[in-house]
Amino acid sequence: MLDFLVTARSRWVNVEVLVRTLGGDGLDVFLAELAEDFRGWEGARTWRSLEGDLTLSARHSGHAVHLTWGMHDHPPSDEWRFEATTEHAPGEDMRNLAAEMSAFLRSEPRPA
Repeated sequence: MLDFLVTARSRWVNVEVLVRTLGGDGLDVFLAELAEDFRGWEGARTWRSLEGDLTLSARHSGHAVHLTWGMHDHPPSDEWRFEATTEHAPGEDMRNLAAEMSAFLRSEPRPA
C-alpha cells in the first residue's frame, strides 16, 4: 500500500484527501501513455485510485492536454467532490509530468 496526501489550495479553497493506492495504481504509467499519444485521442481517458478518492480524466484538444483532477469524499458517503483542471503541452511537458509522478511514487516516505 502507498498512501499520500493530495492538497488543492487557492485563495478560496483548501481541500485535502488521503489517497490510498497499491503502489500508485499505475498513475505514472497512465500519464506516460498520455505523453506517448502526443498526437491526440478521441474522448476522455480516465484513471482512479484504489478507493476512488482521486480520479484523473484526460482530454486532448489538438494543441493541449487537459487533465481534470478529482478529489472525492470516501465512499459510501460521497458527500463532497472537488475538481480542478490543468493544461499541459502534449509530448515533452506530459513526459516530464509522468517522470515526476514516477519519481514521487517510488520515493522513500519521510519519517513522521
